[in-house]
Amino acid sequence: MEENRNQDNTDFMKETIKQRPLNKRKLVRRTLITAAMAVVFGLVACITFLLLEPVISNRLYPEEEPQAVVLVEETEENEILPEDMIVDDSQIQPEPTEAPLLENEQIAQVLSEMDLDLELGVEDYLSLLGNVKEVAKQARKSIVTVLGVTSDVGWLDNEYESEGAVSGVIVADNGKELLILANINSIKDADSIKIAFADGQEYPASMKKKDNNTGLAVISISKSIIQSSTLEVAKAAVLGTSGSSLSGSPIIALGRPMGTEDSICYGNITSVGNAIKLPDSNYKYMTTDIYGSVNASGVLINLNGQIVGIIDMSHNSSDLKNLISAVGITELKKVVESLSNDSDIAYFGVYGTDVTQEANSKMGVPFGAYITEIDMDSPAMDGGIQSGDVITKLDGTEINSYQELVKELLLREPGSEIKMELMRHGPDGYRELELSAVLGLKPE
Repeated sequence: MEENRNQDNTDFMKETIKQRPLNKRKLVRRTLITAAMAVVFGLVACITFLLLEPVISNRLYPEEEPQAVVLVEETEENEILPEDMIVDDSQIQPEPTEAPLLENEQIAQVLSEMDLDLELGVEDYLSLLGNVKEVAKQARKSIVTVLGVTSDVGWLDNEYESEGAVSGVIVADNGKELLILANINSIKDADSIKIAFADGQEYPASMKKKDNNTGLAVISISKSIIQSSTLEVAKAAVLGTSGSSLSGSPIIALGRPMGTEDSICYGNITSVGNAIKLPDSNYKYMTTDIYGSVNASGVLINLNGQIVGIIDMSHNSSDLKNLISAVGITELKKVVESLSNDSDIAYFGVYGTDVTQEANSKMGVPFGAYITEIDMDSPAMDGGIQSGDVITKLDGTEINSYQELVKELLLREPGSEIKMELMRHGPDGYRELELSAVLGLKPE
């Protein structure tokens, strides 16, 4: 009985633990808040990483800047340099005190005794041709095909791609990119560009800079995407000179002189001094006796494998439209250098010529850059330049010829202001004027 009483006394100490009712609304809200905070934190971390990663990477692994491209103008092949005039005294042969005089009969006898059988056979011809082909083969490594890819939609709404092609030449390697020079007027509306190298490999490329005056452009390809086997083949070409000594010289046309890929032609240069009518320039036109395509593109090289001209058929006369012609490389070098260094070519808008000694002495025309014509709505017109003006100074630099004016303009950038001193003819003769103009970009 006592035991039952004790049991009754402990019954009141028993507890039943009940779970609190689950608040689903609060749970969902907390879950959403947690997820939202996670998303916000992730976005903040991602943005912070994107902003700081380039800074940290540049400090830990600084990216190498591309090297500036400098194209050295080469002298004429027949020009004697000062160092060539220094001769070792030991090599100087003593001159005879008296030159022997030969009568006509004596000369004839000497010639008859000499073996002058210089007749060349087929083997000699094949040997000479083989040597020329070897020059072309080595230069071919610097020639590429520039493919302009254009996307379009057909009649049945099906998309397709078309390709236009021109030949280009590797002109420089700035350590980071291979730089290719090409006249892209025929593919200027392409959506994208690809480059096919001599080994057949193709790589995507991008336009670095274009000159609207000549239609020439420098196209760049990052070396990081080019296979090592292609880099071993693709080498920058050697740029020669296109001076007057080339007239009558043998020449090789590479690229697409016949309008088809990788065609090669041999011939001779017929003229080198023809002027091309383009503003702010003194480009010379080279003509050859090579019959090719009106759509030809590529380069002309001499027998040393040096580039002497960029093929451009757009300046041919109607009766010579199929003869391969080119713009001389000498006057193009500064333009190519500027484009390779990602610099725009400043536009002034003048055409001119040099003042001859005769014009100066007989007509009183002062020496300088004689302006023959100006473009409408050009910076030159806006600055007050007129046909017949003679520019004698540009930003304090003396100008003695039109060529000197062209060189000085190539050193300026679009948007820069130039100050000019010029002579203008009037009723009382020439009078001095000072004008200024702001250089621009030539429209396409």
